[in-house]
Amino acid sequence: MSTASLLTSLLQYKAWANQELFAELQRLDPITQQSELHAALRILNHIYVVERVFVANLQSINHSYSATNTPETPTLEALHQAVQDTDRWYLDYVAGLSAEQLAERLSFNFVDGDAGGMSREEMLAHIVTHGGYHRGAVGRIMAQLQLAPPRDIYTRFLHQDQPQRREAS
Repeated sequence: MSTASLLTSLLQYKAWANQELFAELQRLDPITQQSELHAALRILNHIYVVERVFVANLQSINHSYSATNTPETPTLEALHQAVQDTDRWYLDYVAGLSAEQLAERLSFNFVDGDAGGMSREEMLAHIVTHGGYHRGAVGRIMAQLQLAPPRDIYTRFLHQDQPQRREAS
């Protein structure tokens, strides 16, 4: 498996996991579970902002973020749409990269002003792992509300996406 195909699979998994989590978050009552929903939205908005920062970094362009979250908290619906758009951007982006472009190291500045340098493949791997870490925190909020969070695991995605993997070889 090439780096590009692995990254594509991981980004597809990320988009799938986001879909599952946003669907489950619709079960939260915006009145009686307002503080938990707000906390979940803040975490998910943080993921989104970081992903948008890296969209800019991958293109070597400036972004407008001065922090890794925004002062305002978007609605669940607005954030879900923005996340879907960003997930599509990443999948389209990686589909157009060569192995040489994936390995190319880019320089950028973090939102706190510190300098950074990563290859495109490292940035894309960061997006996948960063989102997984924080989706787990949202899953913990759901579990504390006695709601089963989605099973956000790569193997589940692979077997659901490609059921033939369950067949004996």
